[in-house]
Amino acid sequence: MRRLFDEELDELDNGFTEMGILVSNVVQQSVDAFIDHDRQAAQAIIDHDHEINEREINLESKSFEIIALYQPVTSDLREVVTILKAVSDLERAGDHARNIAHATIEVKGNTRVAEIESQLAEMGHLTTDMVKQAIQAYVDKDEDAAKALVPVNDRLVEYRNQIMRDSYNEIATDADVLVAAMNYNNVAADLVRIADYLTNVGEWIVYLKTGQIVELKLMK
Repeated sequence: MRRLFDEELDELDNGFTEMGILVSNVVQQSVDAFIDHDRQAAQAIIDHDHEINEREINLESKSFEIIALYQPVTSDLREVVTILKAVSDLERAGDHARNIAHATIEVKGNTRVAEIESQLAEMGHLTTDMVKQAIQAYVDKDEDAAKALVPVNDRLVEYRNQIMRDSYNEIATDADVLVAAMNYNNVAADLVRIADYLTNVGEWIVYLKTGQIVELKLMK
């Protein structure tokens, strides 16, 4: 029975890691599509959004099945619960990547601001790296790496605030950039929300290691 449980848990664990990698790729692709003005790539992201949703459903179903069949306790139960909770955060991060793809389609053909888009590109790369860091922290079961996600989140908030200020300044001097500026603010907000969800994943990693539910942003 233990061998079968370990095999099921390994499958669940691998599935969660694969979903994290998929979300990381989609976030990067959505930012690249926005910066490159690539509506075709953006539409592909929207068309394939269901793949992340389906992975979430499968992992949740698998988690409930393992709990019902094996009735795990202590650290085994925490690992299943961690995945059960964290997959929802990954799925929501994927939703915000989809929002960025929609923004790419909306802003195409409007006056744009290269300087702000450069900031968004930097912000996007930082967000993608954060997704990778969160997934690696889970793979390594590394509590310290999970806590290290918070300063990255803070940096992304600073980026968003600067982009908002720059966008409003551009609108004040050139009304033609209104549509683009609104989308810049939306994309920056989406990237921060992705970071928030990855911070949540970090909190579940801490729970996995310690059994304690914490708010990492309050521990700074």
